[in-house]
Amino acid sequence: MAITRVPTTPFPDQRPGTSGLRKKVKVFQQPRYVENFIQAIFDTVEGAEGSTLVIGGDGRFFNEAVVQVALRMAAANGFGRILVGQKGLLSTPAASCVIRKHKAIGGLVLSASHNPGGPEGDFGIKFNMSHGGPAPESFTEAVFKRASALTEYRIVEGADIDLARLGETKIGSTIVQVIDPVADYVELMERLIDFNAISELFRSGFRMRFDALNAITGPYAKAILEGRLGAPAGTVVNGEPKPDFGGHHPDPNPVHAHDLMELMMGPDAPDFGAASDGDGDRNMIVARGLFVTPSDSLAILTSHAHLAPGYAQGLSGVARSMPTSRAADRVAKKLGINFFETPTGWKFFANLLDAGLITICGEESAGTGSNHIREKDGLWAVLLWLNVLAVTKKPADQIVREHWAAYGRDYYTRHDYEELETAPANTLMDALRAKLATLPGQRFGELTVQDCDDFAYTDPVDQSVTPKQGIRILFREDARAVFRLSGTGTSGATLRVYLERFEPNPDRHSLPTAEVLAPVVEAANAIAEIAARTGRSEPSVIT
Repeated sequence: MAITRVPTTPFPDQRPGTSGLRKKVKVFQQPRYVENFIQAIFDTVEGAEGSTLVIGGDGRFFNEAVVQVALRMAAANGFGRILVGQKGLLSTPAASCVIRKHKAIGGLVLSASHNPGGPEGDFGIKFNMSHGGPAPESFTEAVFKRASALTEYRIVEGADIDLARLGETKIGSTIVQVIDPVADYVELMERLIDFNAISELFRSGFRMRFDALNAITGPYAKAILEGRLGAPAGTVVNGEPKPDFGGHHPDPNPVHAHDLMELMMGPDAPDFGAASDGDGDRNMIVARGLFVTPSDSLAILTSHAHLAPGYAQGLSGVARSMPTSRAADRVAKKLGINFFETPTGWKFFANLLDAGLITICGEESAGTGSNHIREKDGLWAVLLWLNVLAVTKKPADQIVREHWAAYGRDYYTRHDYEELETAPANTLMDALRAKLATLPGQRFGELTVQDCDDFAYTDPVDQSVTPKQGIRILFREDARAVFRLSGTGTSGATLRVYLERFEPNPDRHSLPTAEVLAPVVEAANAIAEIAARTGRSEPSVIT
């Protein structure tokens, strides 16, 4: 095997964000750009020689080309065995599953998650560790440091691997095994979820619509819902992964999954609706006539998880990202289990899961998961919902309303101001931080600020501290506004404003969300001076 050492010079923009390196496709298509970043990862991985590596992605444009490069670079860097999904495909949760099952040293996951695909869209590369979860900041900072000093990368020149054919081949002494991307994941779901109960549910005439948005979850949903569980053919729509996601924006929310929302709000709505995103780690749940917020979904699954075989012994705890509503906290208190508030980013849940402090976790951005892997898992959340519906024999909207009656309702929404100029966005956050000390006691409309802070997280496992994770404004009227700049976009800055208000009175649980939250929106906009500082009178997206 002839290893070629190719001279290179660093790119200044290869610092990974909250979930790897994400850029426009055209950035990754620059000569040496992909190779530099992958080499920096491989140079940072300890114990690579002879170890097992997993490679796969969500099938977006440029996916297979990068897989071929990664295979030849992995062989040049001494990995002993590479498990790669057929056609270069692996959902993010399936990649985590494969890493854990086959005791791999880690995996290259190629995805920009819910961001648009195609030649003008986005691409991403991240490294997942041996526990199956995203690399911690200590690793990603080391990758950036290495990428900033790189002088060469190593690759084995040769023909492409046939990724359509299952089985083993070799690049030099490295074994490349093309695997069924679905099989290991299905096996894991069968251990966690009551497939028999859900099959009986479908046999009873239960109707469902799952919109895969022409993204990676399509083959998984078809194999499980229609193949194993007996859902009628056509239950899964947009089930073929496409490089440009069929023109969809593969973000499972009411705006981008509008066809599903229209169906579920219509006169002939099926019993249950769901969707997943570009790489399969997010979920959207829609009851007949009712969108279920991810925050409520996390709380409801926490209170009902014991109905599924994998969680029959109960939960050790639940964690949520800080911007996620406090609905899950209320369930945890009633159950007497641990609950934690972490920064945004799935890697912050990994320590809690590994330490056994929590069983379930989730984020307001439609990510929900458990200790079965170390990633959020869109299809798992949908299957757990189906398990709950099958055992309780109640419609999904009744489950939600009964939850509100028992715990109160956390009205919740998120306003995204996308593609802002970076400097004004940073100035807005800096100005907000500067006024925190003076806000308590001030009244904005009908709300009075009780407390506020710039959220900093101390990990209870390793005591590491992560500062400046978002600004929290708590109002005396049991309402809250949270401000943070997102790290998942590829151009400009996205300001996310999270707004919530708790309503304990069941007589007020059916009010329009916009009506209940209008005073919170008004107060948040006044406090942050959003219109004046961004020039935007309205958010780009409301979810």
